[in-house]
Amino acid sequence: MAFPFFGDDKSTVARLLSTLPQTGHLAWIGQRPLRREPLVAVPEVELKTDSHMLGDHARPKAGGKRQVTLIQHEHLASVAGYLGLDAPLDPTRLRRNLVVSGLNLLALKNRQIHIGEEVILDITGECHPCSRMEEELGPGGYNAMRGHGGLTAHIAQGGIIRVGDAVRVVA
Repeated sequence: MAFPFFGDDKSTVARLLSTLPQTGHLAWIGQRPLRREPLVAVPEVELKTDSHMLGDHARPKAGGKRQVTLIQHEHLASVAGYLGLDAPLDPTRLRRNLVVSGLNLLALKNRQIHIGEEVILDITGECHPCSRMEEELGPGGYNAMRGHGGLTAHIAQGGIIRVGDAVRVVA
């Protein structure tokens, strides 16, 4: 028995995957001025087209798929819970550049998003945790982050973004 909403029609699944009318917002911005140094929260930052975030030590190659990283705000509490912490994690600990609230980031994979008025990011893939999560979060940090590591992105169109900016899917 097929469910009438999903049916057996592949076009129905494609339609569902392409529908994301919600608008999120940029909840936090972090840059790492020096390698292996803590992230610093900033209220705004400039992203250079097909390059990098100004003020961040990382200088990804042109055309790179990991020019900026994003994590979902709602996952900060989940990861903290897996670690037995009472409060959501401070995003400075997670090595991601942007924290987005109000959108399911995994639904953005292989899509383009607008942040603010100027910036367009190509969402290129998942940002899996690395061994540094054990260093930063303690034993179990790596596994707590699995499935919650966020996404990587290419900067398709640069500009200035600010905390509070709208985040929406490019139609």
